[in-house]
Amino acid sequence: MTSLAGYIREVPDFPVPGILFYDITTLIQKGDAFRETVRQLAEKVKLWGSIDLIAAPEARGFIFAAPLAAELGAGLIPIRKPGKLPFKTVSKSYDLEYGTNTVQMNIDAIQPGKRVLLVDDLLATGGTMEACRQLVTESGGHVVGAAFVIELLFLNGREKIKMEKIETLVKYEK
Repeated sequence: MTSLAGYIREVPDFPVPGILFYDITTLIQKGDAFRETVRQLAEKVKLWGSIDLIAAPEARGFIFAAPLAAELGAGLIPIRKPGKLPFKTVSKSYDLEYGTNTVQMNIDAIQPGKRVLLVDDLLATGGTMEACRQLVTESGGHVVGAAFVIELLFLNGREKIKMEKIETLVKYEK
């Protein structure tokens, strides 16, 4: 099998001119590449000890978090945009380059002391994942680390996320 990077399509000028978008749909369309991605993520995070829950932001985070949770025997916590969860929620707002965004999870999603892994498809500026980390810790969970398929090194997202353990499979310098 080629490296996972070979399955990721680069789309120039999306969603706006000047942005190079790394498209994971071409990776998940290939069963062997998708399975290998989940296998590699599992291999890396198993070294961190037991994981009770995986928390992931919508929507692309769900794609990798669900099979990874099944592989690890962990539960799954969807972190969503406001108004998408039908139960009482807790929220965390965070700054974007232009404006703010908010993520929510069910108020009863995490019992105190549960070991939680954060998962998403892409680590860019780190704002979304830092908000997810805060949601989990403020709910009593212990974040063991974060795992991503792709990392855009030039955006320094690791600096924004306040955690020691971060794993990524494919890294782009620019």
